[in-house]
Amino acid sequence: MSSDIPADLHYTKDHEWVRLLGDTAVIGITDHAQDALGDVTYVDLPPQGQTVKQSDELAAIESAKAAADIFAPVSGTVAEVNAALEDAPEKVNADPYDEGWICKLSGVNPSELDALLTAEDYAKLLEEEPE
Repeated sequence: MSSDIPADLHYTKDHEWVRLLGDTAVIGITDHAQDALGDVTYVDLPPQGQTVKQSDELAAIESAKAAADIFAPVSGTVAEVNAALEDAPEKVNADPYDEGWICKLSGVNPSELDALLTAEDYAKLLEEEPE
């Protein structure tokens, strides 16, 4: 398995990741996604307090190459956004799994994680994707 796919996270087929901390989910995009996007120039963060359902549009990200929507891997309420990305969107490129997180959702139902990919499943998905 690729070393750039943290084993403790859950993944979507759209290249978002989730780290569950109690009933709070930290959301971001994968290393593969940031690499495909190129240099991230802007992150449109969701408003705090917004409630989203699993698969709803959550945020948007723009790069020199493309713009992409970020979908909620799980349902919840936006509890916190990574305000550092407003001034330094390149954190998504530099550290997608730590400093480059997008937002945190509260009130998450852990059973929704069952619909997501494990690190191993996500690695297989990447192997099957055309270059």
